[in-house]
Amino acid sequence: MDTLPSLHAAPASWLRDSVLAPYIGGYCQYLVRRGYADHTVRMYLYCVAHFARWIRRRRIAACDLTDDVVRRFITEHLPRCTCPPPVRRHGRTVRAALRHLLIALDEAGLLRKEQVIAAIDDELRRFDDYMNRARGRARSTRMQRLSILRCFLQQSHGAGSPTQDELRRFIDRQLRRLCPGSAKVVAGTLRAYLRYRATLGDAVAHLLPVITSPANRRLAVLPQTLSQQEVLQLLDAFPQGLPSRHRAYAMVRCLVDLGLRAGEVVTIDLDDIDWEAGTLRIAKNKSRRVDVLPLPQTTGQAIATYLQVERPPTASRRVFVRHVAPVDAPIGPEVLRKIVREAYRRGGLPHTRVHILRHTLASRMLASGSTLKEVADVLRHRELDTSMIYTKVDMVHLSAVAMPWPGGVR
Repeated sequence: MDTLPSLHAAPASWLRDSVLAPYIGGYCQYLVRRGYADHTVRMYLYCVAHFARWIRRRRIAACDLTDDVVRRFITEHLPRCTCPPPVRRHGRTVRAALRHLLIALDEAGLLRKEQVIAAIDDELRRFDDYMNRARGRARSTRMQRLSILRCFLQQSHGAGSPTQDELRRFIDRQLRRLCPGSAKVVAGTLRAYLRYRATLGDAVAHLLPVITSPANRRLAVLPQTLSQQEVLQLLDAFPQGLPSRHRAYAMVRCLVDLGLRAGEVVTIDLDDIDWEAGTLRIAKNKSRRVDVLPLPQTTGQAIATYLQVERPPTASRRVFVRHVAPVDAPIGPEVLRKIVREAYRRGGLPHTRVHILRHTLASRMLASGSTLKEVADVLRHRELDTSMIYTKVDMVHLSAVAMPWPGGVR
């Protein structure tokens, strides 16, 4: 404790008098090894001190700490915390600090493995392996389904084959709060889980009729797009002095110029770009194919500027990397979604979704004379039917086949 960053008297005493005291030095070393700045280490220590005070009052041993204990602290204690200052109550910061604490304690061999990994986590891991190996699902699809299934298992019986009543109650709750499209995803997840349980020998055929999907007409809604002026406003929303400006601009150019998905942009590797041929290889996409796309000059220039000016030294082979510790850790699609949302706000645009830019590229291609097959190839749709929705916003060709309105001017 003597070599730790100086803390206020109260938090320092909470650490010193807690069951975590012998492990705080190792926790700080863990953070320093991963490149965290001194002020971040200090902030995380305040979070851990707050947590240490809470577990001491509840007589929780250090070896009994689990993700569930951390969740209870964040969801039950923080909202009505009356602990004396200085304490940290920001849920996101506290969650990050305590996640690292559990990892550091686990590396020290302190935690009881059977308590760190609950039965539900084991079930989700096995289901994830089944979706990956037996069904070939993309990572984004697996993560979405695991999140839904975790919620279901936590609200029902836990791991194992569910009952009809548990399925009905869960589906009823979801239908009351979700739109038809999202509810259909929930229903598909539950069916996939039942099929997985069937491979383990569970008799679940009688449960499948319980899972009903609401009507969701996929082509009934017009895809939302940006006008050319709005695209320019978005690209102009990266002023000088903006943190990580070149990275943000290059990533958005990948969305605007190539119609890539957010998950595809963040997984581009340095080896995927052929600078001489002017091509970009997309090897980790939703369709699980390897596609080679032409790299527009504006996109390539934006990426090159980022690599030369702003990208930090790192062992990662990803093009777009973290700019704060740990810089070697990959960034996720949510980083890009946040970049786009903030760019919309700075540009004065009333939008939030990243996928609008993909719709916009398709609409722009059709308006310039490209065929539906060419749009499907650029967007890498496996079926031409997926691209059919863009014909609804192809005003040039629609006007050519529009019938005159009865009684209108001839």
